[in-house]
Amino acid sequence: DITSLPTSVLLSEIQRRIKCNRAPEKRIVLIGPPGAGKGTQAPILAKEYCVCRLATGDMLRAAVASSSPVGVKVKRAMDSGELVTDDLVIDILKENIEDPRCRRGFIIDGFPRTVNQAKKLDRMLAESGKKLDGAIEMGVGRETIIERISGRLIHRKSGRAYHPKFNPPIVAGKDDVTGEHLIHRNDDNPALFEKRYETYKVYTEPVLNYYKQQKKLVKVNGEQGVKSVFRDLCAYITGI
Repeated sequence: DITSLPTSVLLSEIQRRIKCNRAPEKRIVLIGPPGAGKGTQAPILAKEYCVCRLATGDMLRAAVASSSPVGVKVKRAMDSGELVTDDLVIDILKENIEDPRCRRGFIIDGFPRTVNQAKKLDRMLAESGKKLDGAIEMGVGRETIIERISGRLIHRKSGRAYHPKFNPPIVAGKDDVTGEHLIHRNDDNPALFEKRYETYKVYTEPVLNYYKQQKKLVKVNGEQGVKSVFRDLCAYITGI
């Protein structure tokens, strides 16, 4: 019942909707090693530019829960211990991108992870008369990442990321939006990070060159604080 909402909240929502109706379309991918800050920046960028935030892991889980034809295929692959194929991930991306809520574009967090995936994403967008506007590399040093992931806290449902030092929640251990408990992921530890980092170096770093050749790549200094990184990201995204 909106009659119980304060006038200030209603006016703020009206202003947000007016802004979103006028906002230009943006289609962006965030690329960087685990702990680079993609999961922290993607949700606030999506809100700033009135676009969808698409995270591969979240989309896979949602597809399985929905029992859609694509979701059934994903569940079958997961249950049998197989890797989810690039084509299946692209099909899930396509389903999400065609959602009316994504009509103004998207911020993809954690995809593409290989050059083959990048090429498939380009083809899928081209088939619907669209294209990727930009790719952003989140540049962060290895030692900084290890410190970040060792203390990283995640809100399970939304993927919002926090850290006691770098991006603390308003209330310790609680999500700022829902107040629900935050968790520390099992794979966020230095030992497993080394394997994930090597995988990134071998398979994902070539994606940077792929977008560089298309003149779509920009690098942002991810070593800065959350607000400074956000400012630099906005300066780039607004300009494209």
